[in-house]
Amino acid sequence: MLITTKSFEGLSLLELYEILKLRAEVFVVEQDCVYQDIDGKDQKALHVLGFEKDKLVAYTRIFPPGYYFPEAAIGRVVVREKSRKNSFGNEILKASIQAIERKFDTHKIKLSAQVYLTKFYENHGFHQTGEGYLEDGIPHIAMVKKN
Repeated sequence: MLITTKSFEGLSLLELYEILKLRAEVFVVEQDCVYQDIDGKDQKALHVLGFEKDKLVAYTRIFPPGYYFPEAAIGRVVVREKSRKNSFGNEILKASIQAIERKFDTHKIKLSAQVYLTKFYENHGFHQTGEGYLEDGIPHIAMVKKN
């Protein structure tokens, strides 16, 4: 998988379209979750895109400390359903962590994890913090990586 990181302004119209399409395919259609995906935060994020044969198969958006949470943040972690067996989730998350460390000079990262994915995030050094909560009708838990 080829991974690249871009600012919102650095995205092509086609890349932005593919990002929104992938997020809708997984979060809205597959997970049957009606929510406001276009939330005004994409413009402030760095976008981590994973391509396989010129097709977007994995994506996250990352934020500097103090914008989304006091810590740097990772959000909208998504892998195309047919591509999950290829460990692209691991690759895109590792690339997102490295991009935060490099671009924002911090190792403290927070994310809002769907509860069923806590083991996945724990394998990348994240730890649960606080109580679980519903976000858009889906059980979530805050998770933090400190180093």
